[in-house]
Amino acid sequence: MLTVDFDRLDVGPGIRAIDIGAGQGRHSYEMLRRGADVIAFDQNENDMADVAEMFGALHAAGEVPESGVARTETGDALALPYEDAAFDVVVMSEILEHIPDDESAIAEMVRILKPGGLAAVTVPRFWPEKVCWALSDEYHEVEGGHVRIYRSSELAAQLVAAGLEVTGSSHAHALHAPYWWLKCAVGVDNDSNPLVRGYHKMLVWDMMSKPWVTRVGEQLLNPLVGKSVALYLRKPEVAAESA
Repeated sequence: MLTVDFDRLDVGPGIRAIDIGAGQGRHSYEMLRRGADVIAFDQNENDMADVAEMFGALHAAGEVPESGVARTETGDALALPYEDAAFDVVVMSEILEHIPDDESAIAEMVRILKPGGLAAVTVPRFWPEKVCWALSDEYHEVEGGHVRIYRSSELAAQLVAAGLEVTGSSHAHALHAPYWWLKCAVGVDNDSNPLVRGYHKMLVWDMMSKPWVTRVGEQLLNPLVGKSVALYLRKPEVAAESA
């Protein structure tokens, strides 16, 4: 279940990429399948152990081109252990809403991106997220939970102020927005609720089977109720100094 459209990032052989806040690794796996040199970076050591195991499974299954290499690393997104301009592509998906000091996280992401490099930043979309917060305090008032709701225009302005150019945007996961509204209405931990169980079963079926009716339906609904917004960005080339 990808939030980022990697066709917009030109990910492929010869590209060095990092997935900051990689979590369970879904975006890292896609970049590896496209033949990139990938780092999955997260503060959760257990998640990174699982991702490293999956990297090995993808190689064993023959799903990785010869150029594709990947590894996991743990650390703090506010102090990335990489040199300036180290990466061609940077992905930060569904992480900034968890970080109180988002300005520092953005600054670090910009620092390690090469001039001319591309980035994707995704966060929960404003109004679907607003509904979740209105329905349930439990949804966001948890340790490590969401600390803010972004308007896409405000996030874009923040990224531009940090030194990036916005090249495009998209929305994703329209089918997931009602699921989370439902969970917030009945209790976010109430997975035994029959409506929640039924909707979850449908989502699993959709992800596994990819039927055309839900794929087309979600594409049509994403601009209206997509739960996530993705911003695509470019770091300007360094201007040539005057002789």
